[in-house]
Amino acid sequence: MTTARNVAILIYDNAEVLDFCGPFEVFAVTRSPADNSRPFTVFTVAEHDTPVTARNGLVVYPNHTFASCPQPSVLVIPGGFGARQQIREARVLDWVRNRARHAEIVLSVCTGAFLLAKAGLLDGLAATTHHSSFDTLEELAPHTTVVRGQRYVDNGKIVTSAGIAAGIDAALYVVARLLGVEQARWTAQHMEYPWDPDAVL
Repeated sequence: MTTARNVAILIYDNAEVLDFCGPFEVFAVTRSPADNSRPFTVFTVAEHDTPVTARNGLVVYPNHTFASCPQPSVLVIPGGFGARQQIREARVLDWVRNRARHAEIVLSVCTGAFLLAKAGLLDGLAATTHHSSFDTLEELAPHTTVVRGQRYVDNGKIVTSAGIAAGIDAALYVVARLLGVEQARWTAQHMEYPWDPDAVL
């Protein structure tokens, strides 16, 4: 049995629920076909150890704070209305920047790309976000090529996805990259999610 990769999912007030719960489900239900072990250890992380109120009033207690969070192999940055506040928080941006430096893959969902942009992680890359936020991303990341009409964009270390439910597709894509397409197919089938590994549109 190989050591499980840490998947840290940032949460904050007014984060879009499916932005973080979708990828959480994907990584959490993935199992090794050899021994049914978990290839990912998935946890949420917030700046403080107090409850986070996501969109529409969902209250979440984070597993870790910035101070206690283990170094992630996969770092997930969700979006939502709260992202517009988070890009003004220097401590949040510093944490994202520092953790991303040592992560294997950084995945943003929806307007989570705003945080990557403000942290300087999208310069010279291609990226996508929610269809209603393309112009804002172009303003925040003038040195980034904003891709319209794709579910996700892979730059290698940095993967960005379109809005909300597209985070599930992107998370399955990351599983396929790390563990193989058949593993990702199994996860999608378990979730009864109609995932097509060849479809990015």
